[in-house]
Amino acid sequence: MRKYIVLLVSGLLLAACTKKEKISAEVSDIPVEINLKRFDKEFVETPDENLPVLKAKYPYLFPENLSNEVWIAKKKDTLFLELYNEVQKKYPDTKELENNLKSLFQHIRYYFPDQHPSKVITVISEVDIDAKAIYTDSLSIISLDTYLGKDHRFYQGFDTYLLEEFNPERIPSDLAESFLLRTIPFPQDRMFLSQMIYYGKLMYAKDLLLPDTSDALKIGYTPEQIQWCEANESQMWKYFVEKKVFFDTDTKLISRFIKTAPFSKFYLDLDAESPGRVGVWVGWQIVRSYMKNNNVTLQELFKKDAKDIFDNSKYKPKK
Repeated sequence: MRKYIVLLVSGLLLAACTKKEKISAEVSDIPVEINLKRFDKEFVETPDENLPVLKAKYPYLFPENLSNEVWIAKKKDTLFLELYNEVQKKYPDTKELENNLKSLFQHIRYYFPDQHPSKVITVISEVDIDAKAIYTDSLSIISLDTYLGKDHRFYQGFDTYLLEEFNPERIPSDLAESFLLRTIPFPQDRMFLSQMIYYGKLMYAKDLLLPDTSDALKIGYTPEQIQWCEANESQMWKYFVEKKVFFDTDTKLISRFIKTAPFSKFYLDLDAESPGRVGVWVGWQIVRSYMKNNNVTLQELFKKDAKDIFDNSKYKPKK
């Protein structure tokens, strides 16, 4: 019997590896040519008299209510030029970025054949953290000044728990998230479980779109924070079950366990050690378990009801 179980497990692992290799080969055959434009450089290097030409080339980057004089003044602004110079130091070329985006775009096209991402524009947003990486049907916009590295002096005024978001390695993950936020139907009810499963779906989709990316990078944790979640998985689960929060509609649960924060709020001694957004992490594990135990496509997963996923996930926290 023991020998049979070993052979069965080995067979399942081999089948999983074979499927992963097959997908990887099919993805690598998808033709994607990255068309990346350095608007950040073009803007600064364009002579003032040629600004109308640049505006005609990138009309979506120039709000109509702002005059040419405003843009010309910005090009001479000391802080803006300092940002520009730091961006050019960090990104003298974009070869590595383009390679990473090519892999992401190939995976997007594999799982979402109606998508044809290729055009990318880099900008300086003056550290607008709400517009770091934006995916749209026609193009993607990346604010390079928000990816200079967590230790850069420009980010000294931000809370420590936000600094991981400024690392260049986050760009593909952030762009994938921008795409998925507009792709996965948002829940219509206010149940805490619905929020957990929604973001769990998003994180599982990242697993597929970014197969070579670490869990920490995908969720925006440090490796130590991932280890904390894994070590305290059963304790978190026990808390959620005993407090009966899954079907609760208290909006405070969202800020306590879903939104970005320095730590999660169980109101226990472990709070100080916990990362924020642990509800997202637990939702991720539930969705992973569901997809492991149910034969559904990614698109079918997106349409599944949170309770259906919860009931059929066979999720058991690791002890």
